[in-house]
Amino acid sequence: MILDLSTLHPTWQSALSAELDKPYMQALEAFLVAEEKRTTLLPPYSERFNALKSTPLDKVKVVILGQDPYPTLGHAHGLSFSVLPSVKPLPRSLMNIYKELESDLGINNKHTGYLQPWAEQGVLLLNTVLSVEEGKAGSHQKKGWELFTDAIIKAVNEQVQPIAFVLWGAHAQKKALMIDSTRHLILKSAHPSPLSAAQGFFGSRPFSQINSWLSVQGRDAINWQL
Repeated sequence: MILDLSTLHPTWQSALSAELDKPYMQALEAFLVAEEKRTTLLPPYSERFNALKSTPLDKVKVVILGQDPYPTLGHAHGLSFSVLPSVKPLPRSLMNIYKELESDLGINNKHTGYLQPWAEQGVLLLNTVLSVEEGKAGSHQKKGWELFTDAIIKAVNEQVQPIAFVLWGAHAQKKALMIDSTRHLILKSAHPSPLSAAQGFFGSRPFSQINSWLSVQGRDAINWQL
């Protein structure tokens, strides 16, 4: 099995169990089994579903949507934009996220790229693709992961509590059609990549917007300091 539901919080088990028997999931599993025999996949299987393990469905306050894991060995650990504590220098997109965080809230997190504390506060750090071949960015796109993570987004959208969705870049913004904007907050801007951050990501102030909105909704704000 590429996803052992028994390792997830019961809220995710209930929401995702129907996906496991669908043809796309069986095809994805066959692809991954073959690839594991041929090459190195990242992140390791034990960390591939870290976003779901770290943030139970009924505790989600914020979704920050990434694309696929870092293809460098020792970087990805199952949370979008996050790297393991030992990684230096930090990825450039993450450095731009930190630059905006410091401009927005005066918080300097440049000592670490490990975003696990955000996840444990209710920030679902979800990539739309959950695996990649080492050294080959985007190599597992259009293999079935997107259908699975769409099911995750739909499950979050169906939650009663209000949730902030952060959609950086055109790829993530396509998911806005799946989100009920009358109940949830949708924040869109350019991607924090060095190729696009100056085109609307810098100055977008997502972190203060999220916390102000959560407070209005009666939900606890996120402590972005690491």
